[in-house]
Amino acid sequence: MKKNLKELAFLYTLFFRIGLFSIGGGYVMLPMLRRELMEKRGWVDDQELLDYYAIAQATPGLIAVNTSTFVGFKRRGIPGAVAATAGMVSPSLIVILMIAAFIPRMEASAVFQKAFRGIRVAVTVLLAGTLFSLIRKSWKSAGEILFTITAFLAVVLFQCPPIPIIIAAGLAGIVLSLNKRNRK
Repeated sequence: MKKNLKELAFLYTLFFRIGLFSIGGGYVMLPMLRRELMEKRGWVDDQELLDYYAIAQATPGLIAVNTSTFVGFKRRGIPGAVAATAGMVSPSLIVILMIAAFIPRMEASAVFQKAFRGIRVAVTVLLAGTLFSLIRKSWKSAGEILFTITAFLAVVLFQCPPIPIIIAAGLAGIVLSLNKRNRK
């Protein structure tokens, strides 16, 4: 019992730290999740982290919250999911409550605006580095590379909604795996 409470407290504090520094949303926390969950603790591998992210993005709710819930559930079931989720949302709740009274004055501040421009650049670089690392590990065939590029172009150039692309990707994966299985 004491060990369970200790791990639940650890899940809460781990995701509290990640949530505290995830300025910019779920995509920004990907490098932190990768370092904390995969490299430091070995709780997930690249493929599992990508799967959590894909499911978290396809389900209602915030990516950061959904991903923390999945990881917490994997570690300690429902109590783990609650602890990890609470840890992820606590910093945002605290910060929002503290900032709410001061936001009109802060928005007008040139220092505030410049600071957030710098933060956006840093976050973009972190996200791009992690994204490229995960893409290289997830591509296993020329077909997967072609499908990734096609999906990217459909969203960026043709502004297709992501849901049909996600559904098409799932169907394509099923068809390709059935085709591969039939060949064997």
